This record gives sequence, C-alpha cells and structure tokens, in this order.
Amino acid sequence: MKQSTILKTFFKYVSLNILGMIGLSCCILTDTFFISKGVGANGLTSLNLALPIYSLITATAFMIGIGAATKYSILKAQNSHQEANAVFTHAILFGLVLGGLLFFIGTTNASSVSHLMGADKVTHSMTTSYLRTLFSFAPFYIINNILLAFVRNDNGPKLAMTGIILGNLANIILDYLFIFPCHLGMFGAALATGFSPIISILTISIHFIKKKNQFHLIRCQIHPSYIINICALGISSFVTEISSGIVIIVFNMVILSLEGNVGVAAFGIITNLALVVLAVFNGISQGTQPLISTNYGQKNYANVKKFFRYSILLSVSFSMLIYLLTYIGTTPLIAIFNSGQNKLLASLAANGIHLYFIAFFFIGINVVTTSFLSSVELPAPSFIISSLRGFAAIIPIVLLLAHCFGMTGVWLAYPCSELVTLFIACIFLLRNPILHSKMD
Repeated sequence: MKQSTILKTFFKYVSLNILGMIGLSCCILTDTFFISKGVGANGLTSLNLALPIYSLITATAFMIGIGAATKYSILKAQNSHQEANAVFTHAILFGLVLGGLLFFIGTTNASSVSHLMGADKVTHSMTTSYLRTLFSFAPFYIINNILLAFVRNDNGPKLAMTGIILGNLANIILDYLFIFPCHLGMFGAALATGFSPIISILTISIHFIKKKNQFHLIRCQIHPSYIINICALGISSFVTEISSGIVIIVFNMVILSLEGNVGVAAFGIITNLALVVLAVFNGISQGTQPLISTNYGQKNYANVKKFFRYSILLSVSFSMLIYLLTYIGTTPLIAIFNSGQNKLLASLAANGIHLYFIAFFFIGINVVTTSFLSSVELPAPSFIISSLRGFAAIIPIVLLLAHCFGMTGVWLAYPCSELVTLFIACIFLLRNPILHSKMD
C-alpha cells in the first residue's frame, strides 16, 4: 500500500468509528441532560449509580464483538473462510446466552442491584426503575455490538457508523417524548436508551439484505476453544469498558462519604462528559483494529507499525485539544446539567473537571495500546494494561489520595492511575518485536 493510500484508509476507518462511538456514548449523555431537566439532582445521582451496570452490559458486548471480529479479520486475511464463519456463529450464540443471563438477573433482582450500587431511600426507587429497564434490553445491546464489529471488519465502517448515529438520534427524540410529554421519568429515560440498539440493528441489517456480508451463520459443532479464543482477544476491550463502571462504583462510594448525593451528582456530570471523550479514543482504537488485524494476518508488519503510529499521534493530538476545550468551557458545560443552579454542585464539578480530565493526556495512548496488543494476538499484556486501568491501580490510589487530600485527592486519582498504566504500557511496547523489526 502506498503511503497516501494507508493514510486515506486510516482516516476513513478511524473517523467513522469516532463518530459512531461518540454517538454510542451520547445515549447516556442524552439521558443525563434530560434527567437533569426533568427529574433533577436526585435523578442525576440515580443515573450515576446505574452507570456501572450500563458499563457491564456494553463491556460484555465489546468483549464478544471485538474479540470475535479480531479473530475473524485474521482468519479472513489467511483465507480460512469456513473457520471465520464458525467464529461469527459462536459469537452470536455466546452473546445470546450472556444477554439472556443479564436479562434474567436484572429483571428479577434490580432492587438488590440498586442497593449494591449504593442507592439510599431517596434514590432507590429511581435507580431500580432505570436498572430493570436497562437489563431488559441487554440481549439487544450485545447482539448489536457483535454485528457492528463484524460489519465494520467486513468493509462496512460507514454503515456501522450510520447504525450507531441513527440509534442515538432515536434515543434523543424518545428521551424528550418519554420524560416530558409522557412524564415517565427514569423509566422513560431507560426505555429510550433501550430502543437505541434496536434501531441500530435494523439499520445494519441492510448489510445482509443487500447480501454484502462475507460472514454467515453456519451449522457447526460448538467448541469451547472458540469461546475461549474470543474472550481472550476481547478481554482487554471488556476490562477497558468495565473499568469505567468500576471507577464509578469506587468513586461513588468515596464521594458519598465526603460530599453526599450532591458530590455524586457532580461526579455524574464529570463522568458522563468523560465517557464521550473516552469514546473518541475507543473510536480510534476500534477503527484501527481491523486494519492492524488484517495486515498482521497477512504478515505485513510494516503497515501494522504505520497504523499503530498514526493512532498514537491522533490520540495525543485529541488529548491536548479536548483538555483545552473542556478547561475553557467548564462553566457552560456544567450549566447544561445544573438546571437547579446548585452552587455546591457547580463548584465541585468545576474543580473536578480541571483535575480529573488531566487523565486525558494518558488515556488515549493506553486505550490504543491495549487494542493494538489484542489485534496482534497478544492478549496477556493487553489484559495487564486494561486491568491496571480498571482496578489494580485506580482503587488503591483513590482510597489513598481521598484519605490524604479529600475531594482534591479523588479528582487526582484518575490521572495518577492512568500515568502509572502508561509507564507499564511503554515497557510492553518497547519489548514488542513487531514495532521494532527492521521491516519498513
């Protein structure tokens, strides 16, 4: 591939995936906006208490979808089409099983899960309503993300992006209708969010209707080795996504002890904004994944290095731009979600944005690195980096800094843990033979 062709292909896949991932993250951001207007600060607190479960569902979907699609791309590049179809078949079946399990657990135990997430007498009813509805749509979330990953890897990045965007637009419209004219509150917000993956599935079904798909469901014997391989290649994506939920749980508990429900509401604003920014980095990593996996399967290591370098440079550029914009626009950003003009809420959120968002300078590199390592079939180091981001570093750091510095320590814990992770990630990259081969 010529240099100009490589760049064009890179920006095509990455730009479409960034737009798609931002659209996906905006489902919860839209809920945050409408709940802040229609339900108030307690609604924001309830939503933030429910967010870890949203992260669990999407993490499960990403693990299966990205893990299976990565293996599919490698097999397809090696002309092993029958085995590639077997991977897709196993992914769908595995997704349905886990989706059904989440549906059963959530619809029968939503109240207990709410208590587990830290809901009190004020927020329990709203949190339970949101969670029960969210769990009901778990199978659709998982199947949607599996299909999105495969369509993206099957030369359909534009259609995958369109599916996500249309699903998000439907969520915005339904959020307004359910919360305001219909007065359905938290239930309406969750219901609108639940319809989003259904709209997306209907959209990307065009790939099958027009018979553009090179992957198919086939009759095959179920082999645990396929499931293990899918999970191994997708585990870093699972941990990367679930880390958001783990961080939210730990931070919620610490902040509740320091500032109560208002503090959690402030953190809800910060974490929802952070999820949109994280979506940019996920878009870069997921957009690069099929390109790296395909070239790795073809043993074209020179292109693998180029795509990885481009993704790192783009991540760093976005990090600087996003931090600058959020720092300058702190006050208007908070005002969007602070309809009650709560001064304590505004003060906590402003301080949090300035400190918490320092992590953006490190997150992009960490996310891209974990995706790269999985894409070249190195799940172990990818899992280590993801685990550091998810719980191994963040939990002890936030507990220590919160004890020493209160809320300032809470906000600084996230960038500190990402910096520690970056140090470990650099060690793995320096030892990676593909990146340091002489094949340019």
